[in-house]
Amino acid sequence: MAETATEIITIDAPPEKVWDIAVDLANYPAWARDIKSVTIHRTDDRGRPAEVEFRTSALGRSTHYTLRYNYDDSPRTLGWTMLKGDIQRSIDGAFVFRDVQEDRTEVRYDLAIDLVVPLPGFVKRRAEVRILNTVRELKVRAEA
Repeated sequence: MAETATEIITIDAPPEKVWDIAVDLANYPAWARDIKSVTIHRTDDRGRPAEVEFRTSALGRSTHYTLRYNYDDSPRTLGWTMLKGDIQRSIDGAFVFRDVQEDRTEVRYDLAIDLVVPLPGFVKRRAEVRILNTVRELKVRAEA
């Protein structure tokens, strides 16, 4: 069964800027601490990353997974689903951007992960905090 998590944060930057940072997947290792490398395998007809392999640190080890990105509701939503992973059965998620007032953006980060091996509750909670840190790191990057 998939574990789910949600984080909602307000960023002091316009939605266009936050969107541009979120879709610039190749540069995630520069600002998202747990993402070690990104390889874009395929882009869509507009040049946006469509299939992307990530190497991240997770639970004291390195993990690899490939995501397919969905731009159907861009620039409001950036969604993804896992194509393959080494310790995951599935990963589904989305950034949802909402203009809350001039030059401020509410970002909702939804994530569902199903791991191959079950983990104890305290390990899951620690991993959830690290994963949700990505949205906080997005805030720091957008407000810089």
